[in-house]
Amino acid sequence: MTDTCPRSWLFAPGDSARKMEKALGSGADAVIFDLEDSVAPDAKDAARATTAEALAAPATGAARWVRVNALDTGRTDADVAATVGGGPDGYVLPKCEGAEDIAALAAMIDGHGGATDLPILVIATETARAVRNLAHADWSHPSLYAMAWGAEDLAADLGALANRGEDGAFLRPFLHARDTMLFAARAAGVAAIDTVFTDFRDSAGLRAEAAAAMTLGFAGKLAIHPAQVAAIHEAYTPTAAQVDWAERVVAALEGKAGVAQLDGRMIDQPHLRAARRILALRDAAWA
Repeated sequence: MTDTCPRSWLFAPGDSARKMEKALGSGADAVIFDLEDSVAPDAKDAARATTAEALAAPATGAARWVRVNALDTGRTDADVAATVGGGPDGYVLPKCEGAEDIAALAAMIDGHGGATDLPILVIATETARAVRNLAHADWSHPSLYAMAWGAEDLAADLGALANRGEDGAFLRPFLHARDTMLFAARAAGVAAIDTVFTDFRDSAGLRAEAAAAMTLGFAGKLAIHPAQVAAIHEAYTPTAAQVDWAERVVAALEGKAGVAQLDGRMIDQPHLRAARRILALRDAAWA
């Protein structure tokens, strides 16, 4: 699943038809029509109708997902009821704390006539309880498509004054949340998605952070502005040297159970898996 996962996931406020249309034309692999954080409390009911209208428009190529409000708000079921008829490609569940929450959203989707296999992306590090559960519980669920992490809500839940240091790097508790989510996602057999880079004017910083995430095994990155899409795609495009190495690894190991030599070094099945990932990124269907 990670080989075909969207690289860029762009949020667009669900109460703004103009911003949703702009996001769909940004070149992003997936656009998330947001009913949660980017919508003011007094605009949430209207946002459902605006998002439903956006879903009713002809698809433009980007996958269209809907982020519902968290389960503890009492708004989630109505969010699903208002949007599932528009045929979204999937749902995003914020403040998810485990497989039980995924099952609850899946039941809502089914209850309102949605496809039983409609995929769900969860944001799994927005509370301290969620981070603890990532390390101790199995998050596997048939509807789970990918797991992402977020640092802004987690900072608020921890009472932290910042999630990044003066050098721009994430502070240790937030790196712990990121790393734990990565392990939990891979244990569940789904893609891991990196969090947003909030300074949308710093393309170089975004590109460096996205490239580091790609190296670690993250399949994509969340975005908050259309200007961020190009930098994310650039970071997720393998270099010519990486592609050359991958092609030679595949040629040396494809169909073999043992090891081989390449450039004077031993290579084996883990190298083959890494090579296949590089080639999948090169051939990404989203490009």
